[in-house]
Amino acid sequence: MARFKGQADYSVDVKGRVAIPAKMRSALNPDAQGTFTLTKGFEKCVYVYPQDQWKIKEDEYSSLNVNNRNARHLVRMVLMWAEEVSLDGQGRISLPKSLSEYADIGDRVLIIGAGERIELWNPEAFTEYLTEQTIDQETLAEQVMGS
Repeated sequence: MARFKGQADYSVDVKGRVAIPAKMRSALNPDAQGTFTLTKGFEKCVYVYPQDQWKIKEDEYSSLNVNNRNARHLVRMVLMWAEEVSLDGQGRISLPKSLSEYADIGDRVLIIGAGERIELWNPEAFTEYLTEQTIDQETLAEQVMGS
């Protein structure tokens, strides 16, 4: 299972391609076969799941109660934006226009390793996101992970 970490500020070429950093590519599980599924993330970023991790997410969505209106809505919201892409020979993926517009990604992208996925952010939007956070890392860790 891939465990992505770190960050990198990269350019987006005129064809909408983004290079995945070498250290993140090296973390890929061979089962991913160089293929990713991209979808809308929270806080206006793009989630990039390697194919092996995406299969796990799809299983989670498939296990939701289809009789629950919110579950159906969540599945629709995630899957309607999902796009499968593969690494090219230069280690790049194509960022679909609909997702780059959603995340307001122009000619620069901040690539963040987030455990089982990679996140693509507009660099200014990520800086603004960090500025808006009112809780420090220590307090957050205590609240989320326990004391």
